[in-house]
Amino acid sequence: MTTHLPSTTDKIILRGVNLWLTDAMKAAITRKAERLLRHEPRIVRVRIGIDCEHRRTGREFCALGHLEVQGNDLLASVIDTDAYRAVDILVQRLDRMLRRRATALRRLRAADDIRAHAVTA
Repeated sequence: MTTHLPSTTDKIILRGVNLWLTDAMKAAITRKAERLLRHEPRIVRVRIGIDCEHRRTGREFCALGHLEVQGNDLLASVIDTDAYRAVDILVQRLDRMLRRRATALRRLRAADDIRAHAVTA
């Protein structure tokens, strides 16, 4: 009996709002999002959405990231005039959030000394 292990591309969901995601853009975003999965293999799903808004000064791209992990989900957003740069900054923010979360969990586990709970007879 064989079990289907989800590949990294099965865990990444891309969405374009008011923007058509080209194959090149999908490949670039997937390549950058795979970096998050390499750092934390227990990520359930990575959702990245790019929203394009037309302003008087030009276009603005809003990159929204949602990491589903055990415990609280991680959310981040970035607004920039370049879609690729917005995604790059978004992945950096999400990566930093993962590192902070891992460090906080490690400190929480190491903060309690088991000798303080020893029963003295």
